[in-house]
Amino acid sequence: MADEHATYHPQDALANTGSTVLQLTAVGAVIAGVQNTLRKQNVGAMGIITRSGGIIALYAGVGAAYQFTKDVTSNLRHKDDVYSEAIAGFAAGSAVGVARRSLPFMLGAGVAFSTVMSAYRYTNGFRGPGSLETDEDEVARKEALRKVYRRPLSETIEQLGEGRGIYAPGYDERRRQRLLEKYGIDVKAAQE
Repeated sequence: MADEHATYHPQDALANTGSTVLQLTAVGAVIAGVQNTLRKQNVGAMGIITRSGGIIALYAGVGAAYQFTKDVTSNLRHKDDVYSEAIAGFAAGSAVGVARRSLPFMLGAGVAFSTVMSAYRYTNGFRGPGSLETDEDEVARKEALRKVYRRPLSETIEQLGEGRGIYAPGYDERRRQRLLEKYGIDVKAAQE
């Protein structure tokens, strides 16, 4: 892929890794809790740690390996692109393989994670290569769109009707006439 961004802003690898580890540890704890409740034998509340603690550690380890590798690779290369994602995916998949204690599984999981993560990044999250974020200010972009697609007042009044802060010229006179016909109240005389 072509270089989308001319300037690269370095990432704080340790802060991002810490945040990711905390988030994935919480996800692992939820999954461990679900596994604990689905066990046939009663293991108690501590079974989340004693019986399913490996799941929590696996999620934390995979998150740490992925995020740290991605940030460090991007910082060293001064690019945040598909290759950084592929290397980080391989590290995360390898962490899953280490938990299984099998070298072929470690390499296979590393390649699988790397392929999936780099494909996801290459396609911009399945939105396609044309939907890249720009550095343009979001507010300025929306203001420009608002100016381009501004509707005339007559069209708005035709679709929504008058009221709620939208009034066409001569509204006060039409309102006065309606109130006079319907209720017999002259608004001009009442206001004076």
